[in-house]
Amino acid sequence: MNARTRSVESSAVTALAPVVMLLPVCLVALFIYWVVVHLFWDVRYVQFALGYLAAVVLLFLKPVQVVVLARLLGARRPTRDERVRLDTAWRGVLEAARLPARRYVLAVLPAEELNAFACGGHLVVVTTLAIEILPRDELAGVLAHELSHHLGFHTVALTVAAWLSAPVLLLARIGFFLQNVASAATTSFARNSTALTVVGGLVSVLLTGVSWIFLSGLVVANAVGNVAGKGSEFQADQRAVMLGFGRELSSALRRVVAMGGGTRPRTWRERLSASHPPARTRIARIDAVRRAQRTARP
Repeated sequence: MNARTRSVESSAVTALAPVVMLLPVCLVALFIYWVVVHLFWDVRYVQFALGYLAAVVLLFLKPVQVVVLARLLGARRPTRDERVRLDTAWRGVLEAARLPARRYVLAVLPAEELNAFACGGHLVVVTTLAIEILPRDELAGVLAHELSHHLGFHTVALTVAAWLSAPVLLLARIGFFLQNVASAATTSFARNSTALTVVGGLVSVLLTGVSWIFLSGLVVANAVGNVAGKGSEFQADQRAVMLGFGRELSSALRRVVAMGGGTRPRTWRERLSASHPPARTRIARIDAVRRAQRTARP
């Protein structure tokens, strides 16, 4: 693997598994939306569904990521002081990767969490806490890791999966909202009628069941995505080491451990819900790659 060039890594391929799982659930959700839309607009379901699926391409356009995607994630543009700290660390990473600054966009997520993530094709998001407490070299190590996600095409499947999840999640929320409305209406207007109470209860149960069916599809796909995502973290760590930021990234991860984060999951539920490998495991692998690099040098 050439650390400076973009290449489709194995984890980018395995990350397609949740996309495949989400697709039929998304198509069913889109069919329900289409039934409503078709009342007002004479459009065929195939055209409606394909139009939505094709629109995911917009999320990979840099202007859309700056204006839309960052805001959907709750991120914002860096302040002047944040920009100075980020640019100082980011400049060294881009020079090591021999990449122009204009290719990627840095955004800030207001959060009391030591974290950063890459999404879309150009966006790198860093939390305010990471900017505040990480020294410049450790911040550079974190940014090198996130850049490596982009260089390995790890973010493509994640972005597509998020797009497919959106109509499913919205439909589930609508179902739960209507279930609450049905329950309230039954309590308020049908309390003196056994028949209406039974009908209202059946409607409420039906809506709840449909909502949970859609949510279960998201939960299973998310669990599969988390399992596949762990491989992308290891590969991004390895690429960051090859770019020359292994020590800095390892130091940042040690800081995460010292703050009580990045612990090893204890139960199977925690393992399924964990999107990252334990920080100590990542540190051990990073240090092993660095030792191998030193040994291989003449």
